[in-house]
Amino acid sequence: MKQTTHPPDHRPADARNGAATAAAPPPASGRKRRRPTSQQWAAWGFLAPVTLYLALFYAYPLYRNLDLSLRNYTVRSFVQGDAPFTGLENYRKVFDDPTFAPALLHTALFTAVCLVFQYAIGLALAVFFNQHFRLSATLRALFLVPWLLPLIVSASTWSWMLNTDSGIVNAALHALGIGPVNWLTSPTWSLTSVIIANIWIGVPFNLVVLYSGLQSIPAGLYEAAALDGAGAWRRFWSITFPLLRPVSAITLLLGLVYTLKVFDIIWIMTKGGPADSSTTFATWSYQLGFGNLLPAFGPGAAVGNLLVVAALVFGLVYVRVQRKQALS
Repeated sequence: MKQTTHPPDHRPADARNGAATAAAPPPASGRKRRRPTSQQWAAWGFLAPVTLYLALFYAYPLYRNLDLSLRNYTVRSFVQGDAPFTGLENYRKVFDDPTFAPALLHTALFTAVCLVFQYAIGLALAVFFNQHFRLSATLRALFLVPWLLPLIVSASTWSWMLNTDSGIVNAALHALGIGPVNWLTSPTWSLTSVIIANIWIGVPFNLVVLYSGLQSIPAGLYEAAALDGAGAWRRFWSITFPLLRPVSAITLLLGLVYTLKVFDIIWIMTKGGPADSSTTFATWSYQLGFGNLLPAFGPGAAVGNLLVVAALVFGLVYVRVQRKQALS
């Protein structure tokens, strides 16, 4: 029998593969979608509570606060829900209010001074406790007490300590031959009083976070710097402070967001007075919305939204700076 031979295929390999692919039958167009696997259902199950929590306690309150600031709500319309839309009228009222400028200044001073002193004192204490001396852990735990106390207890304690007639602070000043100071009832000292109380409450948070950051710095760097003749200050400015920048940034950001919205301490100690001398945006927003017989829900919500925008701006600045540092 004569055997037939075929000439060899001299086409490139990709052409031959393309021809084979073209000869293959097309896939069925009516293929059913894959059903979620058990792992995917488990992932959605774990994600659902977080999503529900964020929607109920963050997204919805923010939406309601924005809606309040864009409508003319009264007590009746707040219940019935038929408030007329006024646009940015409530924000115009807030900006034209004579309380706006003092409240803005007090908020800026209160936030800036508290942040600086809380961070400086917290960093100094973190470096001090990083020496690991005897009773270091015990003393460090005692410094957490102001942070663990409820704010109403801390503010009430400071109100008693700074009382003009029976406060322990004026008693100590009297022992030193200094006259009494009207800490809570004087327009000159009321803002200083609430700043001191808030610094005392915020120092433990800075101490804990910065102390944790110090633990991540290798001890070999300090040993090498000491062998090169670097003193304590040189080691701090050349090793400790630069390597603590990421931890310091998040500490200051969280402290900023917390300090912007401080309400309990100021309201319990001074109620924003006397004569609005310690009024901040947080206390002013409460006064507008709930502190009067005829509440101004719209302007109060507008002031609260200004605080949200300020915190959001600083948060975006932090994210941008961190991204630049990561790229560099």
